[in-house]
Amino acid sequence: MDYPQWKAPSEDGQVLIWPEPRRVIEDTRRNNQLLKGAGALIQGVAMSELRRHQRQWLGHNQADRPIIATGHQAELYHPGVWVKNVLIQMAADQLQGDAVHVAVDTDEPKHLNVRWPGGNEPLTDDPGLPTAAWSGLLDGPTPAHLKHLEEHLRRSAGAWPFESSMQIWPFLSSMRRLALEPAKLSAALTNAMHQLDWDLGLKHHALVASPVWQSPSYLVFAHHIMARAQAFAADYNAALGAFRSAYRIDNPGRPMPDLKQQDNRCESPFWVDDLELGRRRRAMLHQQQDRWVLPCGGDGFAFDPHKEGWMAAEELAAWLRTHRLRLSPRALMLTTFMRLLVVDQFVHGIGGGRYDQVANDLMARHFGIMPPTFAVTTATLYFPLAVGRSRVCLPCLQQEGHRLRHSILGEEKMAMVRQIEALPRKSMERSALFSTMHRRLDRAVREPAIVEWEQRYRQAQAADLEDQNIFDRELFYALQPRDRLEALIGKYRREFAV
Repeated sequence: MDYPQWKAPSEDGQVLIWPEPRRVIEDTRRNNQLLKGAGALIQGVAMSELRRHQRQWLGHNQADRPIIATGHQAELYHPGVWVKNVLIQMAADQLQGDAVHVAVDTDEPKHLNVRWPGGNEPLTDDPGLPTAAWSGLLDGPTPAHLKHLEEHLRRSAGAWPFESSMQIWPFLSSMRRLALEPAKLSAALTNAMHQLDWDLGLKHHALVASPVWQSPSYLVFAHHIMARAQAFAADYNAALGAFRSAYRIDNPGRPMPDLKQQDNRCESPFWVDDLELGRRRRAMLHQQQDRWVLPCGGDGFAFDPHKEGWMAAEELAAWLRTHRLRLSPRALMLTTFMRLLVVDQFVHGIGGGRYDQVANDLMARHFGIMPPTFAVTTATLYFPLAVGRSRVCLPCLQQEGHRLRHSILGEEKMAMVRQIEALPRKSMERSALFSTMHRRLDRAVREPAIVEWEQRYRQAQAADLEDQNIFDRELFYALQPRDRLEALIGKYRREFAV
């Protein structure tokens, strides 16, 4: 299908929803019926059977009750990401389904600093924050660190008229309660934001992703792909190639690199996480006769494409436990797994919506099915100090200054330039005329109009530095006052009142 060129709204309080809400509801029902009867085989097991087992593993036993889900890294995300939780709740309410947020704690840590105009503090004082291979390795903050963070923020917030209603305070209160017992940062962060959303009326479920990567259905899925490493890599790379061609992308790393294939080695789109050492590597498989093998010292795991699916998953799980390893999906595999085997509608932001166009092509190529549809949403909510304020336009002022300077000497300067160019290089006449022109330009900059413009430009530069903070749409959503978040929820509720 054709996809629009989604773009985040530039105006405060505006939202993007694709497709329109009525279509999201219709697509979710259609996806449910399509996937419930999907007969495509994954490691010899019908997709519909894997899907039923995976949903039951998550505690969802009603095949006809839709799951509308979204996911994001376990981080301090901004309002444009947060509204995915709003959309899944509105759609679930319409469909009498379940809304689920998946916090991906197996991605590289990022956006874990609380930033605000005038300050920036890491959410946790775990010294591993700069170097952790995935966010699930990080410990939660100590109570002392949370106290320091709050005190720093309150010193800035005291001058803001909306300070008392900012949702950062209940968020930090939840983090303090969770800090009384040892906990990993991803779990504490997910729980604190989940509590905040519930208080705002968003009754979705929240779960961290890492336990799912131990489930039998997921391991059947992973085994299938790795047992067919070369064929899957060919489909994966072809889907990426088609996307690059359609969008005229020359960079081979966008939207992500191809899977590497050379000699008897083939890359698979998973991370191999060493749970003992806290390290990870790309899943590079070696071919041995008719098997692809994942090496681990002298004891590699051979993936058998003919092995019955549930038995293959059991053997893979035992091998991973023995070696304290985990297979974590990379971007395309994560959403492909979720969309095929867990949910009935997946809601992306703009970036995820772009790369899941590749996933759609991959699903069709490799599994031979019509891929289920997905949805996209985002919104713009600037820091409240920006409301009603226009941004400074420095390029506009720069052009004004250029015009002013040109108008003061105007044609006289151009005539002098032509005279200089006509004189011999390194001649005394050329040098003298060049000096004369610059003396006149130096006098020109002292003209009252230029002096006044320079003063306005310096003021605009200072204002622009402030604008960069308050017009930053990527500040943590809990820095917003409650009424602004509720207004955004109300906008989605009206959109979905179909």
